[in-house]
Amino acid sequence: MELCNQALEQSALDRGIVDLGNLERFARVFARAEQGEPITVGFLGGSITQDSAATRHENCYAYRTYLWWKRQFPKSEVRYVNAGIGATTSQFGVARVEADLLSKGPDVVFCEFSVNDADTPFYRECFEGLLRRILSDAKEPALLVFNNVVYDTGENAQAAHNAVALHYGVPVVSMKDSIYEEIQLGNLAREEITADNLHPNDLGHGLVAQVLENCLALIYEKYRERDASVLTPWTLRQPLTQNRYENSRRIQGREGLAVCEGFAEDPREQQGVRDVFKNGFTAEREGAVLAYRVNARKVSVQYRKTIAHPAPRAEVLIDGTRVAELVSDFDETWGDCLYLQDVWEAEEAAEHLVTVRITEVPKQPGAPFYFVSLICC
Repeated sequence: MELCNQALEQSALDRGIVDLGNLERFARVFARAEQGEPITVGFLGGSITQDSAATRHENCYAYRTYLWWKRQFPKSEVRYVNAGIGATTSQFGVARVEADLLSKGPDVVFCEFSVNDADTPFYRECFEGLLRRILSDAKEPALLVFNNVVYDTGENAQAAHNAVALHYGVPVVSMKDSIYEEIQLGNLAREEITADNLHPNDLGHGLVAQVLENCLALIYEKYRERDASVLTPWTLRQPLTQNRYENSRRIQGREGLAVCEGFAEDPREQQGVRDVFKNGFTAEREGAVLAYRVNARKVSVQYRKTIAHPAPRAEVLIDGTRVAELVSDFDETWGDCLYLQDVWEAEEAAEHLVTVRITEVPKQPGAPFYFVSLICC
């Protein structure tokens, strides 16, 4: 299978390495793999990690990067876990990383949310919570952060993300500093690697994989040379931000349910992490209510924004007081969206009653209101 018919110059590949950080955890993974022990390689991110715009999953950057591990360590059984979900941010990532990825026991994790997050203090704090959640896992996985990019503007969240990654000594790789820079220099045509300036095509995914593999090769070289970066014990530093999202949790289905009147439980079984509109509740009549009792200082609601207009609307109440409206009509055309809406925040965590109530149902709704979960921190 031909994975990429164009290669980046070595100078471009090397520019993509922002920092190698502390490599002790990678050294441990390499040592186990060389001895023939099984290892699991995991990926967490948005639509690019999921495989969007690749003609088949095996052509996406994540699968190609997984193949590097198989080639490098033929004696090891290398397992592959892809936990990419399109149109999601690190705010959702930190709440789902345990169920979707860490529960699978990854030995190494590749994490990317740079084109889904914004370059803001809020997402810096969410991203820190996510990295700390991964780094604190009992299996002590090696972690690599990398930055995808919007290919026509160069926009991404790498300033916020990389500040966090560098603080924890995590290796960082940037597509902005490598592939995007090649476009700016005139060495690469943007339209050859992406149709929408965001999602790489097969060639684009191949270039992303090349940048990652170049970094992995250098890390492995450092390991073989017994460089100081692989010998220095890694330790978890104190938080860089207020770190209020590390313990975010996701409440799905009937977990913690206090009241359900007029909502119908979705009985269908979820088929993989990207089968997102499952394990929830639907409603098509005004006055239908879901209520959860939670201990939190911030509450966000996940629900379906649908292209099947018109769709019902709902309101959110905290302890009986209306705090937000949920509009489930989606203005985009690419499909239904798993939407995460922040609805309420306080200074301190305490027990609260969170109520979702249907307030408006069109005469002929295009789709029922679909409640997915609460995100609490």
